[in-house]
Amino acid sequence: MLDRPRLTTLSWALLCFALFGVVAVLVTHDWGPLTSIDNRGDPAERWAVDTGWLRWPLKGIEVAFATIGMSILTAIVAGGLLLKKHRRAAIFAVVVMVATSLLTTFIKIEIGRGRPPWQNKTGFLTTNSFPSGHASSIAAFCGILVVLAVMLVRRSSTRRIIYVLCAVLVLIVCADRVLLGRHYISDVTAGALLGAGMVLLGLTIYNPLPRSTAETTEPLPEVLPSGRRLAVVLNPIKVEDAGQFRAIVSTMAAEAGWSEPTWHYTTVEDPGTGMAEAAAVAGADLVIVCGGDGTVREVCAELAGTGIPVGIVPAGTGNLLARNLGIPLYIRAAIDVALNGQDRAIDMVEVAGDGIEDTNFMVMAGMGFDAAIMEGVNEDLKNRVGWVAYVLSGLKSLMFPAVRVEISVDGGEFTRHRARTVVVGNVGFLQAGLPLLPDAAIDDGLLDVVILHPRNFFSWIPLAWRVLLKLKHTDELVNRMTGTSVVVRAGTDTPRQLDGDSIGPGRELRMQCVHGRLLVRVPR
Repeated sequence: MLDRPRLTTLSWALLCFALFGVVAVLVTHDWGPLTSIDNRGDPAERWAVDTGWLRWPLKGIEVAFATIGMSILTAIVAGGLLLKKHRRAAIFAVVVMVATSLLTTFIKIEIGRGRPPWQNKTGFLTTNSFPSGHASSIAAFCGILVVLAVMLVRRSSTRRIIYVLCAVLVLIVCADRVLLGRHYISDVTAGALLGAGMVLLGLTIYNPLPRSTAETTEPLPEVLPSGRRLAVVLNPIKVEDAGQFRAIVSTMAAEAGWSEPTWHYTTVEDPGTGMAEAAAVAGADLVIVCGGDGTVREVCAELAGTGIPVGIVPAGTGNLLARNLGIPLYIRAAIDVALNGQDRAIDMVEVAGDGIEDTNFMVMAGMGFDAAIMEGVNEDLKNRVGWVAYVLSGLKSLMFPAVRVEISVDGGEFTRHRARTVVVGNVGFLQAGLPLLPDAAIDDGLLDVVILHPRNFFSWIPLAWRVLLKLKHTDELVNRMTGTSVVVRAGTDTPRQLDGDSIGPGRELRMQCVHGRLLVRVPR
């Protein structure tokens, strides 16, 4: 929808307005077949007015989606978009809703159709009837939600759920107006057409997609010649349509002055290392990686120390590195940052341990409860419902047994602890902005350690409270350490994870922070 030419959306808008016009003409000329449909007959009339158990739910819907209710909903949506820095989308939502309301009022006055004679006496209305304001506003509002879903929601299954819920909501509100006798069927039909047409017209006039970084900030100093070489490493299972993704990247790259990208697809056998190496050997000036945290970790590890910047297009479930770097999760905006952002040198962490090859992580490593969550996630469920799969796994792993651990920081003596989980982080925030390691910075050359030991189920409550409030004091419940190198040893085989990927149980992790090892593209 958002990628279609403006002529297409304008054509759809004109179709909605044409159908609206046909209904309006038929109403003003009292066309017989339409009049018989509007009157519905006595049985329907009696059912609508006299069924007591139905009347109050209908009244509740009427009040909830009246002018005040729709204004509140619009303000909530616009405010949320502004908080997420989608200013153009917020403007689009507000303007479409206001314009729809004004146009509906104007047409009501011009046509001057009276209310049905059988309307419910509770909250009796004397204003004009055609078109239904409830119907036009809810159709416009749900149309805006559909646009936002197309724009911001990656999973097609989630988008389909939103589409269905929006359609059901429009039908419920329209049915409410007819059953209360506030409107004729033609009123709500015309209102829905008007609301849909206004959304499509709004898309034609004003694109809610965020503007490019290159258009809104001063250009960076030119340090590379024109025809800059671009390579893209793509995990194809992480995008809904690989062909469409390629087209978007190629178009945006050409607009930003990059050459036609070379493409490298990850496989089950090679999640990104070989592709990043091939891109570097071929002389890429920038490598964009699109995938989950695992794919990003493999590509970043291979390009560390090469001086080749990495642009991250987050397409996984956690996307913790992107979140902590301020990279937008909306794919187009992330591509824009990768092509037009500025380079930032960040730390990475070298990792060794029993039963694993020497490797790296960018975000966090863990032993215990957090790793058990990653290990227990059902991949099929994760593919269908995303982060909800982690919540379900977390509930199952909530009382993961405490283990005895020893921790050494910067080569010092080992200290003994009991813990349900030990997390060593290069960044501070988890999903939803949870500040697990609030003092961690990805470019400070330090690792931050947190040791969590809730003794029972109810101990998770004060633990969560302390984490959310970023309380600094330490004790047996929450303990913290900081250093450039960390060694964690467990008394028994314990689940382990790197950047959200389970690496199997073991008894030791040895970690060393390498300061400023990798260049990544971040917003200006």
